[in-house]
Amino acid sequence: MAAPDYQRLRFDYVPGAEQRSGHAGAPHPVVVVGAGPVGLATAIDLALHGVPVTVVDDDHALATGSRAICFAKRTLDIFDRLGCGDAMVEKGVRWHVGRVYLRDQQVYAFDLLPEDGHRRPAFINLQQYYVEGFLLERARSLPGIELRWGHRVTAVEAVEAVERGGQGADSHVALTVATPDGPYVLRARYVVAADGSRSTVRSAMGLETRGQTFRDRFLIADVRMEADFPPERWFWFDPPFHPRQSVLLHRQPDQVWRIDFQLGWDADPALEKTPERVLPRVRALLGPDAKFQLDWVSVYTFACHRMDSFRHGRVLFAGDAAHGVSPFGARGANSGIQDAENLAWKLALVLQGRAPERLLDSYASERERAADENIRHSTRSTDFITPKSTVSRLFRDAVLALAREHPFARQLVNSGRLSLPTVLADSPLNTADEEAFDCAMVPGAPCVDAPLADARGWLLSQLGGEFVLLVFGVGREADVLRGIEEHIGGEHLGEHIGERLGGWGGSARGCAHRRGRSGARWGARGGVSPLRCPARHVLSHPARPACLRALAPGRCGPHRGRAGPCDGYERCTGRHRWRGPTPGVRDMPLITEPNLSRPDDFYEALIETHRGLDDASSQALNARLILLLANHIGEHDTLLTALRLAREAA
Repeated sequence: MAAPDYQRLRFDYVPGAEQRSGHAGAPHPVVVVGAGPVGLATAIDLALHGVPVTVVDDDHALATGSRAICFAKRTLDIFDRLGCGDAMVEKGVRWHVGRVYLRDQQVYAFDLLPEDGHRRPAFINLQQYYVEGFLLERARSLPGIELRWGHRVTAVEAVEAVERGGQGADSHVALTVATPDGPYVLRARYVVAADGSRSTVRSAMGLETRGQTFRDRFLIADVRMEADFPPERWFWFDPPFHPRQSVLLHRQPDQVWRIDFQLGWDADPALEKTPERVLPRVRALLGPDAKFQLDWVSVYTFACHRMDSFRHGRVLFAGDAAHGVSPFGARGANSGIQDAENLAWKLALVLQGRAPERLLDSYASERERAADENIRHSTRSTDFITPKSTVSRLFRDAVLALAREHPFARQLVNSGRLSLPTVLADSPLNTADEEAFDCAMVPGAPCVDAPLADARGWLLSQLGGEFVLLVFGVGREADVLRGIEEHIGGEHLGEHIGERLGGWGGSARGCAHRRGRSGARWGARGGVSPLRCPARHVLSHPARPACLRALAPGRCGPHRGRAGPCDGYERCTGRHRWRGPTPGVRDMPLITEPNLSRPDDFYEALIETHRGLDDASSQALNARLILLLANHIGEHDTLLTALRLAREAA
């Protein structure tokens, strides 16, 4: 069945219960401000945890224009748990291949999901109004979610009550809400501000974001046309149809194509959105005879910023209200959906009296860390795409020239580091492994999906939205499950969770599977038992019960002294740790395969070293740098090879 035309939907203003009754009444458990993707995802997640939610939005419609279009595999996993993943993937354009071009030649291609055995693709492209529409349909299908359109928050006041027995049960937030019938007061025990980059809640509280605006502008043109381009991400540096600038092309559903044109800082945003300016740019890319029509046009400026803190008492900020990044890398909307997932289960436990309020501090610290990571990646992408100095452009172009032939340089090409979930290695909820455990599923890592043995479906769909002790069996599932029941029936697991949450009155369940591909992807060797939180991040690897040790006496190898070969990178800590080859310096051939332990950090340091220098000083620095590195390498033939390859790349 075809999806509705979500851009034409209009939602009527309806007075709230407070307006109809004439008094504020008891505080709502949660009020979510903003009915965009982050606000709706938060409301759905809370409702699935049994928490009633009121959503207020100052508009009467969903998003105009495509806006956010790239949704990553991790986000699709979250949509699956919320109950709308199938609709998203069915409508969206699946893709996993990207291509990078310098002028009119391909530099290289990459594959974001080279292995099979994944339920969801690496990415889908789907216009934001479809995402909001599918989320809205899901929200309407659930009890406990009230949507109020045309209700605009204008003031925020924290109301603290006298504590009773150590619990401020009547403390709440009072929101002043403007409507066509006049203002009213809406009370909530907690408020989630998901009202976008121009957050009225943030402004009403006198808060702001801090960060950097980059001196460049980009034009977005959504073009409707018939074309046989494959569903891939194409990025051009300095293309002949748009010289000395960059261009990005993406396919969307409904024969719509997203084209991003770099304009430069001096471009007039209003002028650049006119058809007289847009149409020639599109024709230069597609050809003079191409038939197309413009669906939507916008001009944006690169900016990276965030609030100092995402939690202010009973008001919690999420999505663009809390942080913002440049579009390249698809880190904005994906990070916002992950904010929602991180926050919802914690709010539910606190409201249900199963965890103390300070659990919400972990939302702020975890998602602030994620925002910092996204801002760092986005800033580096911006510096590479739009170099602001002669030397920065010099190095950028050198990297692109080398990348055609030499894989090591491809690590440095940055057309947007595409969204990956943050490994919450420093989360206060994590504990160190109680046994040696050598795999990517370290504490803080997002859970990965995999097909279950015997064609029983997919791993993540079995985990639900609660604490789960996940055990990979070795063929004796009945014994494994009995062992889990005995283990959880005791006090060990409850104490383990309660210790991290600062007190806890909930429950956990066990989940056992044959090892198969799921166990292999989790690095399991028969009977390992990671503990997973409701947001599908690993919390710890508790010591295995005796029953599991008996079933699987072979333990995982320790991090140090790992047996077997290493390909140069080891996923032991959630981040790449260098364990590269260490041949003797003498007689070493020139390495042109990936060999940089931290390529982005190196590239950033390289540019930073030259910052503030004039061209002559930069060239002198380069000469000294070359001599220092040549002396360190020492081997004459190796240096001659490097000089030859550098000259040929020009």
